[in-house]
Amino acid sequence: MTRLQANLLLTLVALIWGSAFVAQSRGMADVGPLLFTGVRFLIGSLVVLPLAVLEWRRLGRAGRPLTRLDRGHIVGLGLLMTLGAVMQQIGIQFTSVTNAGFLTAVYVPLVPVLGWLLLRQVAHWSVWPAAVGCLVGAFLLSGAHELNVGLGDLWVAGSAIPWAVHVLMVGRWADRMGAPFLVASGQFAVCGLLSLIAAFAMEPVRWAGIEAAAWPIAYTGVVSVGIAFTAQVVAQRYAHAADAAIILSAETLFAAAFGYVLLGERLNTAGLIGCGLMLACILLVQLLPLVGTLTRSQILTNPSN
Repeated sequence: MTRLQANLLLTLVALIWGSAFVAQSRGMADVGPLLFTGVRFLIGSLVVLPLAVLEWRRLGRAGRPLTRLDRGHIVGLGLLMTLGAVMQQIGIQFTSVTNAGFLTAVYVPLVPVLGWLLLRQVAHWSVWPAAVGCLVGAFLLSGAHELNVGLGDLWVAGSAIPWAVHVLMVGRWADRMGAPFLVASGQFAVCGLLSLIAAFAMEPVRWAGIEAAAWPIAYTGVVSVGIAFTAQVVAQRYAHAADAAIILSAETLFAAAFGYVLLGERLNTAGLIGCGLMLACILLVQLLPLVGTLTRSQILTNPSN
């Protein structure tokens, strides 16, 4: 898979995640967010499980079974997913949805920063203006005109750290193991189980509520988690983590589009400008590196020029 193909697959992932916002908003009317998260991630784990079993057997035949460190990495990814979701949910209880939507996007510029600090990865120069542009676009799209920082805002902003580390490490560890489906199914199972434990401790758990939210849970579990999150693991074996963060932030843009089509929601002028800015930044980070590659290829092909 080429870097461009990986980026296009990540764009499809962002599209699916954007569509899932509609299902999530409807499902939350019947169950708590932790229960919703736990059940849908366990469903996602089951969706990928057959491929994970085949991968497990292939690694065994090749004499490359997962080591204790590999299993620890999978658990770590699941823990990062859980931390991001739980911290975000705690913050949402004490802040507005507008502030939460904007502050979650803080993970976009965090990924290249952490990539440089932790892994000494140097991103293409286009990543930096694109990351800032996506953050500004998310701010405009959220409809916020001022941001009064409170305790809830700090929780949501803090959730950006585990999300950023997850985006940074998931492709790296999946590529090292050569087992993207095992990584996907395993991290979903960890996140689902931990979220369910938290749900039983913090929320009313009723079977009637799960039945009422069955379709939203099924859609987000099978499509958003089972398909899209797995595709993210596969694509990030070939995509730069900083590029992935910017492209995946398009879920906010796609969520606005699906809200417009399915829920009749409308954007003001600032929101439309935010959408346009985010789209421009996503195209920027995908096309500019290609321009440089084509230019170098032409120079090597025609050195006399």
